[in-house]
Amino acid sequence: MLIDTHCHLDFEQFDLDRDAVIQRAKDAGIGYFVNIGSTINSSSAACALAAKYAQVYVGVGVHPHDADSFNQETEDKLKILAVSNKVVAIGETGLDYYRNLSSEVHQIHAFNRQINLAKDLNLPLVIHSRQAEEKVMQVLKAAMPVRAVVHCFSGDEIFLKECLDLGFLVSFTCNITYKKAQNLRDMVRLTPLENLMLETDAPYLSPEGFRGKRNEPMQIKLLAEAVSLIKGVSFDEIADKTTENAKEFFKLG
Repeated sequence: MLIDTHCHLDFEQFDLDRDAVIQRAKDAGIGYFVNIGSTINSSSAACALAAKYAQVYVGVGVHPHDADSFNQETEDKLKILAVSNKVVAIGETGLDYYRNLSSEVHQIHAFNRQINLAKDLNLPLVIHSRQAEEKVMQVLKAAMPVRAVVHCFSGDEIFLKECLDLGFLVSFTCNITYKKAQNLRDMVRLTPLENLMLETDAPYLSPEGFRGKRNEPMQIKLLAEAVSLIKGVSFDEIADKTTENAKEFFKLG
């Protein structure tokens, strides 16, 4: 069995064939999906999906892109959603200094408020970090102890070591298959199996050979195959260990 630990099945890209997408993934051996919210509306929609599909679990959160609109009303709504059935994480939250769609001050505020919520509810964090590794680490270190996964890992070896030293998990997506992504493959190679999870970030980041098309959770199988080649271990070992990590981290099943 495999687990897609970060996807966005609530997004409009899946409105026409969501049932078929989930069935294709199940046929490919994906046993669970963790649908990650990016706004209050997205998080609410994710909760509705979890109520409909037995295999879907939820992370609720506000993405750093939307931090400018994060206020007390947003936080109050997030707190209500966070205690919904099958919510297993807070996020995605974090910092994005690549696109800078929200101000740095507001991103840090929203990040800290969601960290506090995760700690209050004893839930893990799903972290978004893009060209903001130093500040992300500063915020997280100040908040310790927390449980976290850095999703769609794009940092360097220094950031990876800091994450591992804090006991965080690291999640990789299908972009490790891109021809020019040797740096990401190096990070996969350096990440111990006990700290590694797999995700699609669907509908984004389709693997090499499918770029330009919508990504789907079924591509976790292709991702696991790529990771097995990078790490020089069997597909079954990758599948078993990443599934074990995800079940333990999110308390699935």
